[in-house]
Amino acid sequence: MSAGNGDRETERRSRFDRAVFQSQLLLAAALLLLVCAAYIFQPSSVLDVRFFGGVAIVFVLTGAAALVPWSKIPRVWAAALPLIDIFAIMLVREGNLQLGVGLLLVFPVIWLSSYFGLVGAVVSVVTSAVLIWLSAVIGDLPITVANIGSLLVLPITLAFIATTTLATSSRTAAQRGLLRQQADLLEVALRRARRQEQTLDEVLNAVTFGVVAFGRDGKQTLVNRAHRNYQTEFGLPETSIEHPVMYRADRVTPYDDNERPFGRATRGERFDDMVVWLGQPGEHRIALSVSSRPLTAPDGELDGGVMISRDVTSEINAIRARDDLVASVSHELRTPLTSILGYLELALDDETLDPSTRSMLEVASANSDRLLALVADLLTAASEKEQQIVMSFSQCDLSEIVAQAIQGQTIAADERGIEIDNRVAGPMPLEADGFRLRQVVDNLLSNAIKYNVEGGRVDVSVSADAGSIDLVVSDTGIGLTELEQSKLFERYFRAEGVRQSTIHGSGLGLTISRDIVRRHGGDLTVSSAIGVGTTFTATIPRAR
Repeated sequence: MSAGNGDRETERRSRFDRAVFQSQLLLAAALLLLVCAAYIFQPSSVLDVRFFGGVAIVFVLTGAAALVPWSKIPRVWAAALPLIDIFAIMLVREGNLQLGVGLLLVFPVIWLSSYFGLVGAVVSVVTSAVLIWLSAVIGDLPITVANIGSLLVLPITLAFIATTTLATSSRTAAQRGLLRQQADLLEVALRRARRQEQTLDEVLNAVTFGVVAFGRDGKQTLVNRAHRNYQTEFGLPETSIEHPVMYRADRVTPYDDNERPFGRATRGERFDDMVVWLGQPGEHRIALSVSSRPLTAPDGELDGGVMISRDVTSEINAIRARDDLVASVSHELRTPLTSILGYLELALDDETLDPSTRSMLEVASANSDRLLALVADLLTAASEKEQQIVMSFSQCDLSEIVAQAIQGQTIAADERGIEIDNRVAGPMPLEADGFRLRQVVDNLLSNAIKYNVEGGRVDVSVSADAGSIDLVVSDTGIGLTELEQSKLFERYFRAEGVRQSTIHGSGLGLTISRDIVRRHGGDLTVSSAIGVGTTFTATIPRAR
């Protein structure tokens, strides 16, 4: 037997002991009141042997009810008390017929009907009726209208009371059983919930990222060990949720109070990978990537949320070290490449070169140009963001830029039989950096040719209004998946199909192109379908 079942059994036994004593005590109290009334109004009746004997029996049984451990002996022995009470009540009744003591038979009848079911109800009513009738026979009580109440009405009343008690007890037992089942289910659910809570607590304290959960009032309901360690690492108490000063990704600009992550999270904002630096400049510092998710109640109202913090110090330092290495290597490569290109151009200027030598030098020159372009892309991508692109704005014509870019890509397109359709007609004036826009168009056209099919097509068009111009470059190439489209503008990203092909690239051109367009106040977007083609749209404001 489980501990829970053992406790319930002990409680049940204790409840039965109390019920036996309380039932007997009620009868004794009622009988005591009648004895007092008899002593006041009919003192002589109290001295009757039958009256006194019946009262004595009831009080002795009351003492036995209090002292005997009824739950430790067979339950049927408890039925002896109300049965003896019936005989005792009848003795008291015989000692004073005018006192109406027979009504006290209700107590043992209810008791037996409640705890012993149908058998108890039948036995109690039959015993009471037999004793009433036997008393009438022995006492030569005449059958008159005045005596019908004691001979018939009282037994019938006791029968109805027993029936009602039996029905009520059955209904109560059924309800008690249902409540017990519900209590068992609730207990199981409570144990399961506690076990799940313990498991969740262990899991959250085992992970290496910080977790803070809070309610709709903004008060935290859960803080795991990792988040507390972020606080204690800088000498703050474990109960702290945020550091007093947080710096932006540049490591020197503090966040305003209304921009801090926990405040944004409690306002119901949803954000991802918000980088914050903890610690003062020049001292120990760590970087956290913070994300937040709001929780909503069934009625749609904000019901708190969860904030996740992850230590990304090593990742940021690794990226910075990589960019420093790339920049250093690129600088070292640029000088000898420039020299190689210069000497190749001088060699190609020699009109005495035989055709085979000139062909080999042209191949070397073309590959050197491509290598120099890659080095330039690496240098641009590895620079600090605020120094990434130097812009020089002036009035320029987008249609002229597009025409020049198409002319520069004609040879590469002809080699693969790709047709370029220039639909940009008429002047398209705007205030922009013409050199950088040419870099964007060159990049888009180069990609549309490189990743196209043999004999494919590239369409260049624009749509303009008073405020901006949309430059659209479409191809009939291999296309991109949705996942590849979501990562296309990340540094060094190249699609899976491209990596497995012989098409060369650094994965930086589109990143640089989007940065240029955004520095103009616009944006560069992509839409694509596998096997159908890809469309890039550069939205550029006409004026700054």
